[in-house]
Amino acid sequence: MYIYVLGSAAGGGFPQWNCNCENCAGVRNGTLNAKTRTQSSIAVSVDGIDWVLFNASPDIRQQLFDFKAAQPARALRDTGIHSVVLMDSQVDHTTGLLTLREGCPIDVWCTDMVHQDLSTGFPLFNMLKHWNGGLQHQKIDPTAAFTIPNIADLEFIPLIIRSAAPPYSPHRNDPHDGDNIAMIVKDHRTQKQLFYAPGLGKIDDQIMQIMAESDCVMIDGTLWSDDEMQSRGVGTKTGQDMGHLYIHGEGGSLSYLDQLQKPRKIYIHINNTNPILDEDSTQFATLKAHQVELAFDGMQIEL
Repeated sequence: MYIYVLGSAAGGGFPQWNCNCENCAGVRNGTLNAKTRTQSSIAVSVDGIDWVLFNASPDIRQQLFDFKAAQPARALRDTGIHSVVLMDSQVDHTTGLLTLREGCPIDVWCTDMVHQDLSTGFPLFNMLKHWNGGLQHQKIDPTAAFTIPNIADLEFIPLIIRSAAPPYSPHRNDPHDGDNIAMIVKDHRTQKQLFYAPGLGKIDDQIMQIMAESDCVMIDGTLWSDDEMQSRGVGTKTGQDMGHLYIHGEGGSLSYLDQLQKPRKIYIHINNTNPILDEDSTQFATLKAHQVELAFDGMQIEL
């Protein structure tokens, strides 16, 4: 299985266009040792030709330009993107579907709850019907494994996770199964397994077991500390308020990753305020000491 990181930042990217926090200002003026990042998305493939896109970020045009396999140029109009899988209905994971409109019809795999949000509060499915049939909803049952036609050897196993529905969701304050999912991707040819969870708000025994059995885990690294937005002076909500599990401290995700021996461990979906973005920081050094990696745009993994 080939895994390509198109984007590794949280919503807004890094630097965020309107932010002058220490990180964003530092990377703009060249005083911070950090990589710029677009909003999070990955692609997976078994043959390096046909790719399944996980989420479609607002930065997708630039991401696909940088990802040469996305344009195999086999015909006058062509793409290497076979299907799109949505993990949730958040703006930073779905807005890129508007940019993909010239490629419609496109198979979009998502749960009924995500489809509902994208047909009501943010009606992408309705809007894009005018482009060659638009988005073709392929239902994900969040309790059942599925395969994607013509994507040989890969099995997709969704996992219900608890995180917040977007502000425009009709049930924003009434969580439902399927609002947010993580995904196990199994390659039956190599017997390797990826666990992808960019919106992880809680780690329980089931998730620990799944991560222990995986060969690579890519999980939510939005915030270093739960009160990061407050301490950086850019917000009032905690990470848990936003549905994101913090990295450091008691109960943080790093304490769980420390218990895993088998998988390659990678943080993705990094907020612009997170000190791990500074590669000279003690926080970045802490990750390295714990043998945990930080995803970056253009990162390539083979399982």
